[in-house]
Amino acid sequence: MARLSESGASAATAGPQADELSRSGLLLLLALTITWGLNWPMMKLALQEVQPWAFRSLCLMIGGTSLLALTRASGGAVRIPAGRLGPLALVALFNITAWHLLSAYALLHTGSGRAAIIGYTMPLWASLISVVALGARLTLPQVLALLLGMAALVLLIGQDFGTVGAAPVGALLMAGAALSWAIGTVLIKQFAWSGMPVMALTGWQQLIGGAPIVVGWWLLEPWPDLLGLSLPAALGLTYAVFVATIFCHTVYFKLVSLLPAHVAALSVLAVPVVGVVTSAWILGEPVGLAEAAALLAVVAGLFLLTRPTGR
Repeated sequence: MARLSESGASAATAGPQADELSRSGLLLLLALTITWGLNWPMMKLALQEVQPWAFRSLCLMIGGTSLLALTRASGGAVRIPAGRLGPLALVALFNITAWHLLSAYALLHTGSGRAAIIGYTMPLWASLISVVALGARLTLPQVLALLLGMAALVLLIGQDFGTVGAAPVGALLMAGAALSWAIGTVLIKQFAWSGMPVMALTGWQQLIGGAPIVVGWWLLEPWPDLLGLSLPAALGLTYAVFVATIFCHTVYFKLVSLLPAHVAALSVLAVPVVGVVTSAWILGEPVGLAEAAALLAVVAGLFLLTRPTGR
């Protein structure tokens, strides 16, 4: 989960090599979209044999440490600016702790494709939170995007209610995860990070937000038998740690340095599509009318939010 940097993207795309960099950026955009979308069924595979607290602890501790190491190796500063530890912990609580736990438990109760659709309603709720908490004014595209996101939730949650004996636990947990991510996204824009590199900021969020998850793992779950995992679960865990948590974040930071922010944001638009398709392919999850309609609504809403303005 990463946020866009308008100034960083626009600065990096200036200069005589802008066209060449844009082509490189588009290739990275394609790679990021596929790899992040594929993470949803891979997480589902891992969670079939690795319990949620252990799974998230491994992802965040290895991922956060690696991101800080990559920042240092690239010459960036990894020190937390003075007075920023408190805000960093608050942001990490929503962006990391709540998101990762809620989404992991959601995947135990619902399909990974459905979870991806609901998870990527986050930008829609971030717009609404900005209005309620910060007094921002919604534009017409934002209003339409919110309505589309709400329609997607109603479709998916309503389908669970329509099944005899079913409860929409997974969908509601995933909606809570999306809302938590949205709160964290709004909060992170309210604090000055004193030039802290984005990769270091993300790495520290993962380590700080992951600390209570590690404690929960120690209190609630045994150490997983990693050597006894089946091949699908081992591949899922490896993918979630090294591809989704490390590679995707690193590629994303490179991406926003090559492309304008609204173009980089297109990766968010396509991730749930890839998530649904790969979940159906790998896990055999059904894609019915409700899922297709909800996916269309979310993608349309994201398109309204990410399209460039002033054209």
